[in-house]
Amino acid sequence: MKYMLLMQFSERDNLPPIDTWPAEDVKAHIQFMYELNNELTAAGELVSGEGLAEPDQARIVRARRGGAPVVTDGPFPETKEFLVGWWIVDVESHERAIELAARISAAPGPDGRPLNMPIEVRQVMAGPPEEL
Repeated sequence: MKYMLLMQFSERDNLPPIDTWPAEDVKAHIQFMYELNNELTAAGELVSGEGLAEPDQARIVRARRGGAPVVTDGPFPETKEFLVGWWIVDVESHERAIELAARISAAPGPDGRPLNMPIEVRQVMAGPPEEL
């Protein structure tokens, strides 16, 4: 079963933005992510995963009939919460996806403390509902 694990930044969790962390803490965080991805690759569970730029670089694109698409810098649902990274994993169970999400949530942050960031777990559907 494939799952998408979505790492979310939330100001409500009192997490400082990564660009304010000491360099050694950023390195430890990135090393954690490399090691996790290498482990998931070796286990055959990693399909894909990437970090995302901050939302000030995101754009909303809407098709427009007969014209060029409209590109705007929003609106976005919340400016205090945004997606910072994602993984698609192919695992044997929902429980394994939850286990991986918990590990990602505990990635080291400032002073090596676990971030405990919220990780959304969503199953990737194999196709549309059978009735369609």
